Amino acid sequence: SEGGMMGLGLGDPPADYGSIMAVGLFVALMCICIIVGHLLEENRWMNESTTALLLGLGAGTVILFASSGKNSRLMVFSEDLFFIYLLPPIIFNAGFQVKKKQFFRNFMTITLFAVVGTLISFSIISLGAMGLISRLNIGSLELGDYLALGAIFSATDSVCTLQVLSQDETPFLYSLVFGEGVVNDATSVVLFNAIQNFDLGNFSSLKFLQFIGNFLYLFGASTFLGVASGLLSAYVIKKLYFGRHSTDREVAIMMLMAYLSYMLAELLDLSGILTVFFCGIVMSHYTWHNVTESSRVTTKHAFATLSFISETFLFLYVGMDALDIEKWKIVSETYSPMKSIALSSIILALVLVARAAFVFPLSYLSNLTKETPGEKISIRQQVIIWWAGLMRGAVSIALAYNKFAKSGHTQLPSNAIMITSTIIIVLFSTIVSFLFLLN
Repeated sequence: SEGGMMGLGLGDPPADYGSIMAVGLFVALMCICIIVGHLLEENRWMNESTTALLLGLGAGTVILFASSGKNSRLMVFSEDLFFIYLLPPIIFNAGFQVKKKQFFRNFMTITLFAVVGTLISFSIISLGAMGLISRLNIGSLELGDYLALGAIFSATDSVCTLQVLSQDETPFLYSLVFGEGVVNDATSVVLFNAIQNFDLGNFSSLKFLQFIGNFLYLFGASTFLGVASGLLSAYVIKKLYFGRHSTDREVAIMMLMAYLSYMLAELLDLSGILTVFFCGIVMSHYTWHNVTESSRVTTKHAFATLSFISETFLFLYVGMDALDIEKWKIVSETYSPMKSIALSSIILALVLVARAAFVFPLSYLSNLTKETPGEKISIRQQVIIWWAGLMRGAVSIALAYNKFAKSGHTQLPSNAIMITSTIIIVLFSTIVSFLFLLN
């Protein structure tokens, strides 16, 4: 047919219509998010991420009705998308923009909170889950599942927390909560992976020591890799002096080397999050001073913009994914609504308890080492740290999908209820903590 040929000749090459629509819708929604966020700038209750969450929920609802209750997901939640594309810019920018003096001054406290604290929280949540959730007889959950739950819900959401506290008003608190958030994300991911690769059959004290040694090795090696990449980028830019030809090359090589450090870490089975975070810190200290004036402004804004876009996308995504009908259907067919509520509230309670169980004792320990009262963590600050860390975010969701939904599908009711509970907890904790912290 000639008309068909003509049609093909005139337009673009035929792409997958569905994916074009999906991307188009996402971009449009992100624009709306930014505009709404801007209009609500004076309003303390809303910021970009809550706006994005709510818009995602809204969009999900609209698509549900439009497709007459078939699906609300335009894209299946993929961890690849999350861990490879969205997380690195956010974490890198966090490291790049952090106030280094504050961060390193409180480095010991941060590591104490993030590493020891996460381990404490992990043990409490896992043990509590074994004790309480097994009573709900939800179905086939094994020891590995409970441990994974502990790791999933030990991951606080550093992204969310950053938006509530401001770096200028409360620098001390900000650096504590923020540093803990990043290192804690890394810790939970490392823990989670360690559990996945762990043979739970013959558990012994030797295995446990091996586990801890492995953990420390990951930690050290990732940090080292990040610092090394940062220094390498500084050296390359200084030696080759890109700036005399073009700013673009300088900016590009900074971005790409930072991204490369993340990929290298993941390839070597280290923690990419820690690597890219320390790479950001080192780059902002060394590389940034070796580039031309115009590149400094460009890189600063470019990194911030990338991070901002990834964040907005992420929250939209979580909001839309929360309305995937399939999972809720499986859950509502298998379990009574009380059971779902019970499960979510048990986990929430465990998270609260676990968080309190390490924030207060560890703050006390940390205060013993500080001489001046100004450096101590006051009770009010401790409460804020406790609450700020209650937000569970995208890392939890990504890990939950990794564990309980292979390839985006959840046929097993026990898996489906785990995912729906994770989503309920993420939505609930994010919104409630926001309201609490803003007061």
